[in-house]
Amino acid sequence: MTLVTNFLIGFLAAFVGVIPPGLLNMSAAKISMKEGRKKGLMFSIGVCVTVMLQTYVALIFARFLDKHPEYVDMLQKVALGIFICITIYFFFIAKDTRRPLPEDMNRSKTNRYFAGMLLAVLNLLPLPYWVYISITFAGFGWFTFEQPGIWAAVLASGMGTFAMLVVYVQFFRRKEEPKKRKWNMNYIIGFITAVISVITFIKILNDF
Repeated sequence: MTLVTNFLIGFLAAFVGVIPPGLLNMSAAKISMKEGRKKGLMFSIGVCVTVMLQTYVALIFARFLDKHPEYVDMLQKVALGIFICITIYFFFIAKDTRRPLPEDMNRSKTNRYFAGMLLAVLNLLPLPYWVYISITFAGFGWFTFEQPGIWAAVLASGMGTFAMLVVYVQFFRRKEEPKKRKWNMNYIIGFITAVISVITFIKILNDF
């Protein structure tokens, strides 16, 4: 039963995490639109391989934290600094996501599978995301850090990510430019990390 719950949590968390338009899913969509569905799917598979590796690393770290709660307080303070930096980055430094993707990306001869892997490496948000998800659900007794359960969650994270990328690939199969997005997703991500920063700060104050 624990394997099933780990798998379901891993799949749903990954699926929901890729819903907001971002660099990876919009890149998969544009590759599919410009170069065909097969290239878009190969790119998506490459992304999923990297996501599964990131998920595994995050879950191993989360398992360590679960066994050593004395480190949680220290890491909360570190996490607060990280989330503040991320908030500043997405609000003031990151490029506007409403801008079109570079055209030279579409003319690249790079294998799309490896391009997906490399581009996903630049996205470090899955690491804290999966640490948070796993520890939270483990607190409710719904997630286990036993090795079979970890592998089930890792596999599910790849499948959930791929499922949502396929939605993007299929949706933008038409040979036309996608409609310009009205929202800069960097602001949305920055708002989310700002809220997390405030919650973390309040929790640290309450622990004193």
